[in-house]
Amino acid sequence: MSIKTQKAEENHQKGYNCAQAVACAFSEECGISEEIMFRMMEGHGLGMGCMEGTCGAITGAVAVIGALKSAANLEKPASKGATYKLAAELVERFQEKNKATICKDLKGVETGKVLRACPGCIEDAAAILEEILKEN
Repeated sequence: MSIKTQKAEENHQKGYNCAQAVACAFSEECGISEEIMFRMMEGHGLGMGCMEGTCGAITGAVAVIGALKSAANLEKPASKGATYKLAAELVERFQEKNKATICKDLKGVETGKVLRACPGCIEDAAAILEEILKEN
């Protein structure tokens, strides 16, 4: 297990939601204080809307991709396409590994079959994010 994955898991054990756990593990690389990252990700926990939305671990990882890969050119935001591509790759890899990206599906809310619990989602999202960042 990598240092970033371990940090994400430790964050979750401290009470961070899934998005906060992943994004805050990478806050230093993003040049964003952990406190600001924590605040920005707070609304992304619990599947953005009480388990109905995308897993928070995924949204935290996608936020990191945006923070690291955006050119931040407010007049001509030309880096969107490349950032979208990496975000889509992350979501695809997570989907392949876990067979779902929606919080309630991962937790088996309607089926009774848990595909992946929060700690596993955090581990997977952080590890996939690290892979993508190393590759790009």
